[in-house]
Amino acid sequence: MLKKFVDPLPIMESIRPTDHIHNVPFYEVRMRETFQKLHRDLPPTKVWGYNGQYPGPTFHVWRHLPVHVLWKNELPERHFLPIDTTVHGAEKDKPEVRTVVHLHGGVTPDTSDGYPEAWFTRDFQKVGHHFTNRLYTYPNHQPATNLWYHDHAMGITRLNIYAGLAGMYIIHDREEIRLNLPCGRFDIPLIIQDRSFYKDGRLFYPQEPDKPATVPHPSVAPEFFGDTILVNGKVWPYVHVEPRRYRFRILNGSNTRFYRFSLSNGASFIQIGTDQGLLETPILVPSLVLAPAERADVIVDFSTCYGESIVLRNDYETQGKKPDPETTGSVIQFRVIDSLASQDESSIPVRLAHVPKLNHYREFRTLRLNMREDSFGRNIHLLDDRLWSDPISETPKLGQTEIWNLINETQATHPIHLHLVRFQIFDRQPFDRDVFEKEGRIVPTGPRVPPALNERGWKDTVRARPGEITRIIIPFSPYPGLFVWHCHILEHEDYEMMRPYIVIR
Repeated sequence: MLKKFVDPLPIMESIRPTDHIHNVPFYEVRMRETFQKLHRDLPPTKVWGYNGQYPGPTFHVWRHLPVHVLWKNELPERHFLPIDTTVHGAEKDKPEVRTVVHLHGGVTPDTSDGYPEAWFTRDFQKVGHHFTNRLYTYPNHQPATNLWYHDHAMGITRLNIYAGLAGMYIIHDREEIRLNLPCGRFDIPLIIQDRSFYKDGRLFYPQEPDKPATVPHPSVAPEFFGDTILVNGKVWPYVHVEPRRYRFRILNGSNTRFYRFSLSNGASFIQIGTDQGLLETPILVPSLVLAPAERADVIVDFSTCYGESIVLRNDYETQGKKPDPETTGSVIQFRVIDSLASQDESSIPVRLAHVPKLNHYREFRTLRLNMREDSFGRNIHLLDDRLWSDPISETPKLGQTEIWNLINETQATHPIHLHLVRFQIFDRQPFDRDVFEKEGRIVPTGPRVPPALNERGWKDTVRARPGEITRIIIPFSPYPGLFVWHCHILEHEDYEMMRPYIVIR
């Protein structure tokens, strides 16, 4: 077992524009294969990274100031992780290595959204979809928030992100700066992921699920849980902190794993933001649940902890079991041993941002989260019982607001993500699954429950729990066009739990 807390936490470097086009900053990002030390006792690991870094460099941009990004694929022609060619979009006639970048949570036109079929190969030799353009423009017309960018190629997203293609994208604005939150080196992004390794340092990813020999080889796995936790690309790192307030922008970048974070000294997090920006008021939370792709903006106050070593723990049950405190139950160690370099003049305002509560809507859709078996006896997770290739069924109108009722018939919690839009959670309600499966009727078995206090902000990914109706209210703006919605468990997303939708004028 790899020893914990022997490597310092890396801080991803900030990317700088290489030029300007008509006064708009221009960035060039190259996807490259490299070898990187992920733990003191591991040989260098082969990874794929943006600009040859895993995780990729952090973008710091400003609200209403657009940027251009030229994404370049300079990866090898062969993948180093197992590809199941029976998965739609990853067939044998497709190139093994394909990439397309999605700015997760970005309010962007469809031409810059990273549509899964808009992939391109090394040196842009092949185009997968007519919307493809390596040069993407991100308008940044949204409040200060923590987004992330990652690969989204059809049928191999789980492999490309696992290989290392992910990074942070932070939007700043004047309103947030005025709040006087912890900043500079006291403001730290944390990308949390799980991985497994061979002894020689290679990444391990399963070749097939625990199924009979009738399944293809390699075969897509129904889920993936690594046995080590990485933060910013290091296995179980530590970080020296001063006895003062710190801001941590936390991203769950794992394929499948959910986390319930807590601090070993019993202190609470002060949550100030969620996926799409600041909450109205700070919320004190003793523990924090994040599904894949969810983000949380939190402040931790170390001012009374001098001399302590505090561990960020995870106790979310996976497959019915609590994580081992010696492995996946530990995340990172905070060592409060640095002296206070200067007076902590940051503050935590009582009021952070205005979050108008959405109540009015024009359309009401009921959409199932369900599953069935494929021809090999493997489970396919589906959205409204439809495959990716089925005709488009969701066509919201530009400028209108809809409520989507997500009816989860499965045994799993699905983090549902919609491209383009931000939304609010309306409520959740348990229902009788037996009646629904037999008669198609929705019979509630309990009251509607409003979202938790720290979910009452703008979201782009929502946990739809099993046996519940999860209602979200969504304004469809500001761009028309072709987008997608999907489960952000990457193994589900790659194997049919993703659907296109069109915003029509």
